[in-house]
Amino acid sequence: MLDPGSLRRLFLDLLGRPPYPDESKVWSERERPELVAEVLSSEEFWANWLEEQLYYFLLIDNFRPTTEGVRSIPAELAGGTLGVREALHRICLSSSFDRRNPGPDTFVSVVMEQLLGLVVQKNARELEIGKKLYDGAKGTFLGRSGSSQADLVHVAIADARTLGHFLQREHERLLREQPSAQELSTWVGDLERDEHALRKILEAWFTSRAYDRRLASRAPLPNRLFVRALFVDLFGRLPDEGEAQRMRSALDGLADSGPLRSLVARLILDSGKAHVPERATIGDPASWIHGLFERLLGRPPSAEEHAVFLESFSDPACRPATVLYAIVSHSEYQTW
Repeated sequence: MLDPGSLRRLFLDLLGRPPYPDESKVWSERERPELVAEVLSSEEFWANWLEEQLYYFLLIDNFRPTTEGVRSIPAELAGGTLGVREALHRICLSSSFDRRNPGPDTFVSVVMEQLLGLVVQKNARELEIGKKLYDGAKGTFLGRSGSSQADLVHVAIADARTLGHFLQREHERLLREQPSAQELSTWVGDLERDEHALRKILEAWFTSRAYDRRLASRAPLPNRLFVRALFVDLFGRLPDEGEAQRMRSALDGLADSGPLRSLVARLILDSGKAHVPERATIGDPASWIHGLFERLLGRPPSAEEHAVFLESFSDPACRPATVLYAIVSHSEYQTW
């Protein structure tokens, strides 16, 4: 069975959001493998996966792809009709990728570094050949011939190093540790034999001892996930595309987004639209405070915390929104 902290972190890893209250009730009584299997077959998981890939390639805001080929990736991955190689191929062939990386030097460098994991300075010859392909000249890039920008991307996607780099960065993102060379080689082989094997690989990751170690750790919550978590926790819904973009862009523009995060939380709580109970409806303040800690921080309050919060709430001037703000503005809330 999943404790509140593990359930919250698992949802954030899988779906980029905390669980809704009804989901918490259902899944707290069930096992992790069952949740993982169900979520990995959902379009919501793959939509969040796509967002992570676009963020990795910095295809956000004005550079966000809008073509149907990219927008349909989550549904096709969930339905098992699309493989990860083709998904990456569509992203890197989009006009947004081209606009984000203008010119042969930038484009080829990004393809080599972000797709293949190569250090450009150590592969200067391949860089020069790739730039010629980008400009329409014939050449042999990474051992394969081509004569166009599309050929350049196709050759890079077909290279086994692309799968290896993709799996390594995804393992580090989701499990927060590097896989062994043997593990990586096995997973690359699985994907080369079956382009739809990513779901099975991910299922094994999320039910592994390595993921047990991840659940026992905490790290700063990225701005994108912070915004999504705050909306789910305070509004009971995800932000729409415009809300998410505006808030994330503002937070991303700061070296230390902590103070602005607290201000955003305050504005939401003062908006009159957040899910804040009326004080008169809280019949058992002790139970309510305990529930807030479990829902928002994934753990029960310590005896000292519980006593302090309960004493503060006993003051008639203390509003429920004040209690909520104290939790969502705390540094622990900004980790997962």
